[in-house]
Amino acid sequence: MKNNLWLEGVSDAIGFVGGALLGFWVGRLLGLDIFAPGYGNASIGAIVLVGLGGGLGLQVARRWRARQAAQAKDAKE
Repeated sequence: MKNNLWLEGVSDAIGFVGGALLGFWVGRLLGLDIFAPGYGNASIGAIVLVGLGGGLGLQVARRWRARQAAQAKDAKE
């Protein structure tokens, strides 16, 4: 059980950080700068992209884990 919690935490972290980085780079490609001084429209747009990317990455990691668990369960049967 301890190993499953560790795998869950690591996969969530990797999914979130990977998605956030993807959102960051998409924002950069669109000309949005998350580190711009102040809270202009470009900065807010970049923050939203990073947040969405992190959330989507987390969901991808969780779906991946669920698929792995389903495959392991089918293999045992």
